[in-house]
Amino acid sequence: MCGICGIFGPRGKALEPALLEAMTGELAHRGPDGSGLYLTPGLGLGHRRLAILDLDERAAQPMRAAERGLALVYNGEIYNYRELRAELEALGHGFRTTSDTEVVLESYAAWGPACVERFNGMFALALWDARANTLFLARDRYGIKPLYYARARQGLAFASEVKALLKVPGVERSLDLEAVYEYFTFQNLFTDRTFHRGVTAFPAGCRALAHLDAPGELRLERYWDFDFQEPEKPLAEAEYEEEFERLFRQAVQRQLVSDVEVSAFLSGGIDSGAITAIAAGSQPYIKSFTCGFDLSSASGMELNFDERAKAEALSSLFRTEHYEMVLKAGDMERCLPDLVRHIEEPRVGQSYPNYYACKLAGSFCKVTLAGTGGDELFGGYPWRYFKAPESANLEEYVDRYYLYWQRLVPNTALRRIFAPVRGEVAGVWTRDILRDVFKNREMRFDSPAQRVNHSLYLEAKTFLRGLLTVEDKLSMAHGLEVRIPFLDNDLVDFAMRVPVRLKLGDEALADACAPPRIDENLLGKHITYNRRHRNGKLLLRNVLGRFVPENISNGAKQGFSGPDASWFKGESIDYVRSVLYDDRASIYGLMDPAAVRGLVDDHLEGRENRRLFIWSLLYFELWLKTFL
Repeated sequence: MCGICGIFGPRGKALEPALLEAMTGELAHRGPDGSGLYLTPGLGLGHRRLAILDLDERAAQPMRAAERGLALVYNGEIYNYRELRAELEALGHGFRTTSDTEVVLESYAAWGPACVERFNGMFALALWDARANTLFLARDRYGIKPLYYARARQGLAFASEVKALLKVPGVERSLDLEAVYEYFTFQNLFTDRTFHRGVTAFPAGCRALAHLDAPGELRLERYWDFDFQEPEKPLAEAEYEEEFERLFRQAVQRQLVSDVEVSAFLSGGIDSGAITAIAAGSQPYIKSFTCGFDLSSASGMELNFDERAKAEALSSLFRTEHYEMVLKAGDMERCLPDLVRHIEEPRVGQSYPNYYACKLAGSFCKVTLAGTGGDELFGGYPWRYFKAPESANLEEYVDRYYLYWQRLVPNTALRRIFAPVRGEVAGVWTRDILRDVFKNREMRFDSPAQRVNHSLYLEAKTFLRGLLTVEDKLSMAHGLEVRIPFLDNDLVDFAMRVPVRLKLGDEALADACAPPRIDENLLGKHITYNRRHRNGKLLLRNVLGRFVPENISNGAKQGFSGPDASWFKGESIDYVRSVLYDDRASIYGLMDPAAVRGLVDDHLEGRENRRLFIWSLLYFELWLKTFL
């Protein structure tokens, strides 16, 4: 687990070590255990190391296979590296280390760019092939590990985080207004844009080659994509349950491989609880971590937001060494400047609780397991899936789904907000941005199950990607590696072929054309939905209920968010007003103050819940001051 960066081209031009050192310096938090550079005419690679597998210096990066003309910088973990190593040894490859990094290097030597299709893990990598004069870039299937690139005067620049690219001359600190407009539509970025004009996120599940004679021409190729489909010949329900348990156990066991201690996030939910149960069975007295919330000023649904009691009960059951942190209203504004700098472009939800959870875990260990992905794979958001009932084709589906995914404010309000720069974003059609998520995907609408599978695809390509961005950036801000057992390749391949009825239930599919209308901003939406319909993640609940108590496996889903709706109107109201009612605020160079404040007033005066919008405004104001 590390941070990587580099500059490629043009041929024959020597790069200054100081530039690579400045780039790696911006990534020091990702790799506090060491740093290294590799320089050759036309190429510079930089690396910061967080030592997890093979702590010996021989496993440091950049790693070279000089006899093959290869040099590698790599960020991530390949959990099947031992199996790949055995296969490579049978082909005659020798090894000097016990690291997965060397397995990545030798895999490329054996199989070329196709090697990434064999990797079961999380990774972003850059590999120089001197014999072919090419740079190979690749990112894992799901986008767990980040990678960004930009074209600069020196050539193609790339890095694990945007802030490292900003050290490269020619990569300007300028705002991409189209990306900002996209974000304030979806509270996420569905495209590969970033808030920094000219900086692009390397897409998940893709690989690329660039040649030294034309380093700016990056030939991108998709090698994997999500594909949720109904099976042609479904198995019996018991067979699906048996196979899911086998694959889930295998996934957790695979991700325990480490030369340092492995811990676990432990909420009061079934996903992290089951992961911790299996991990604790293999490594007794592992450390576990949870964050709760001070609810003394909360009301209504927010009184259910603290799950410490359930986490403590699970810790007692699994005999973990348990640590907790309680968050209060003032903690958001305290961490916001640091959080903004690390996340860079904002993503889904109020992510400051994740910041503190990672800070807590990072104080004790280098590696922790998380339950991310279970909802997206197994149908954990049932109130979302039927937002496009009776859609006969893609255009109808997108039209109806688009209305739902305007998470912050509707388009009419968005146009008023961005009136000062309307001419600069007039060409942004955010409805078509959502449609493009399905580009190159075969779409049929013959049954409710097919519509749900399209929705699962959308969630995995957008919402999950946002969660993974937040999780990586905030964990690495504290020198912490987060591993995600639900995103094991074998488990994902299985999940994409599980019949929808085993995820949501026959009753939910029968009601597909008349679903309950639940606002995404609604406090306790998970609880409200579960009072009406006991469905969502049914297969997962049935199987993982074998590892946790019944009140956990059958409990209503609870997201990881604080009682911000109350705090914004209470303890944090002075902070909100000091930022958003200041005429000198940076956002008002782009936004209409009256339009913004009218919407904020709706929340502060109790007319409508605008907690997600207020969080996004606060974040964006700090972003402008931090990066521009």
